[in-house]
Amino acid sequence: MSSVRTTTPLVRILGAGIIGLSCAEELSRRGYDVEVVDPAPGSGASYAAAGMLSPHAEVWHGEPEILGLGRRSLALWPAYAGRLGVSLHTAGTVLAGLDSGDLQEIERQFALADGSGRARPLDRRELRDLEPGLGERLAGGVLLPEDWSVDPRALLRALLARTTVRARPSGRAAATTVLATGARLPAEAGGLVESVRGVRGEILRVRSTDPPLHTVRGWVRGEQVYLVPRADGEVVVGATTEEHEAPAAVTAGGVLRLLAAARELWPALERAEFVEATARDRPGTPDNLPLVGPAGTPGVVLAAGHFRHGVLLAPLTAVLVADHLDHDHVEAALDPRRFSVRISEGDTP
Repeated sequence: MSSVRTTTPLVRILGAGIIGLSCAEELSRRGYDVEVVDPAPGSGASYAAAGMLSPHAEVWHGEPEILGLGRRSLALWPAYAGRLGVSLHTAGTVLAGLDSGDLQEIERQFALADGSGRARPLDRRELRDLEPGLGERLAGGVLLPEDWSVDPRALLRALLARTTVRARPSGRAAATTVLATGARLPAEAGGLVESVRGVRGEILRVRSTDPPLHTVRGWVRGEQVYLVPRADGEVVVGATTEEHEAPAAVTAGGVLRLLAAARELWPALERAEFVEATARDRPGTPDNLPLVGPAGTPGVVLAAGHFRHGVLLAPLTAVLVADHLDHDHVEAALDPRRFSVRISEGDTP
């Protein structure tokens, strides 16, 4: 809810991806004076992202906090998208497996996601009835009706239309600096600079006259691949995950793996027009949880390290950053200082 402030302290946000721009939108609504700084706004991981709003499909073993955070953020998405005039694709997500081993992976995923209360398993016939374009040899799957998607590029356009982004900071003194710089943290993060690393992801875009009706996440002989349809016939095919030191780049091996798995999952890929291949670094952290809150340096707040969940967690992150500035609230699981403590104790973060 917007509020009227008697003073307007300047908040400088470094980074104009979806996280930084979402923080700017929320802080502006609450009456803060906001300055966003980025020499290349909207060109990082947000530009490459598939836009899955999938707390249940994305949950991994040993990451219960992400599921809870994702559900909380998903609940904010209808109002958030409505304010920005961005459409949500709410048909749901289908998990599909090619063989019995893949189906076991899906069953494990179903066990993790079943707390939603609406996930349901699908046999081969039910899977094809729900998503006729899938391959005939698929063994079965699961429907996750509460896992949606959004077009991140449309979201970026809407956010940038509401925000003035500067290539360099102004000369004004900022009361708070919010670091939302993606896979690399700047020096302002102090001892937490090394707590975020780049994890390369390669992603493809094709255009089809016969796209999937749902977001489809598949296992093909153990290889994971997803298909995210857009309203205009574009289908996002992704994504690889690779720890590396070099700058992010599209590789022949990555493209081949994605196309091979996607073709078995969705035979219509054979007729689709190839549009684009993109590589970007996701911002990973040692425990795969974001860093949202104080950096330990006065006046510096982090909104970083969202790894695979940046689009999903954007509205919740914005609320948490604003709540911290309003009344010092910090979510314990996301507190960046959890790594400062380890460093001070001589542990490797």
